[in-house]
Amino acid sequence: MSVTIYDIAREANVGIGTVSRVLNNSANVTSETRERVITVARKLNYQPHAFAQALARKRSNTLSAIIPFFTNYFFIEVLQGVQETLTTLGYDLIIHGANNKLQVEEYLQRSMRKGRVDGTLLFSMEFPEQYVEEFYQKKTPLVLVDTFHPKFDSIRVDNASGATTATEHLIALGHKNIGMVNASLKSAPARERLASFKQTLERNGLPVLEANIVTSTEEKNDGFSRESGFRGMVEFLERGVPVPTAFFVSSDIQAIGVLAALRERGLRVPEDVAIVSFDDVELAKNFDLTTMSQPMFKMGELAVKKMIERIENPNAPVTSVNFKPSLVVRASCGANKKYVFHEQ
Repeated sequence: MSVTIYDIAREANVGIGTVSRVLNNSANVTSETRERVITVARKLNYQPHAFAQALARKRSNTLSAIIPFFTNYFFIEVLQGVQETLTTLGYDLIIHGANNKLQVEEYLQRSMRKGRVDGTLLFSMEFPEQYVEEFYQKKTPLVLVDTFHPKFDSIRVDNASGATTATEHLIALGHKNIGMVNASLKSAPARERLASFKQTLERNGLPVLEANIVTSTEEKNDGFSRESGFRGMVEFLERGVPVPTAFFVSSDIQAIGVLAALRERGLRVPEDVAIVSFDDVELAKNFDLTTMSQPMFKMGELAVKKMIERIENPNAPVTSVNFKPSLVVRASCGANKKYVFHEQ
């Protein structure tokens, strides 16, 4: 495995930002520190020509991030991890908000212009197939976050595993009639969470009732919003079918809307309806939501580290990191109290 700036930083007892500044011949490094970093680099067989290559590339020290054109808590927390890590490296970040596939393509084209940015992070959107070969052949640095393609580095969460854990937790609490409030099926995470929810019910001998599943048709935020959750639950309550004793909700922000809709109808959480959601954004704790926790900050941090490794070693094998979310139990599922659940 090739030596990276993280290995040099650890051995030289300096920050990765300091190593980056030495490699980029920045004046903001003392001669003593510069010498120590260079000595360690040589000791670890980080060949001298690598320094020349780093300078010859004339890096912009800038990355671009292409994200869906909306800001929700998931992206805020992931981008915090991106920004803080970039700051330590002395890098800047350009954020592009994409409303549609055409805008994604436009920003990808900009990313391929030599010298504009050193690499691109693509969030939560499918990488357009017509750009695969060009990016791959040119070795244009690209890291996919919350999405996947086998030819590029990716960092994501195991949505299927998370939905299984959430559903099995409700089953373990004694629920037999379980519904789901989902986001738009245009979203890969929403599709994966729904499929796993259904499979988990079937595997546990429970019926999969389509009448118990509400799927958002909203384009904004792909349905991952408070308004979507509120309207989804109102729509369900107006169907006139028995209300399940528990719901799996595909995101925390939707679950906050679900809670409001249930409260309007006079239904209590968790006494009447138990809730488990997904993400563990900062607001989840304020609403006592039991949820599947994603390491959002860490995803952003790791995305930058993968990018720097890819920039330094374009020929390295492609890697895919798939985090397994963990269950965080709070009041909304009723696990801390004993309730007797009756079919309604």
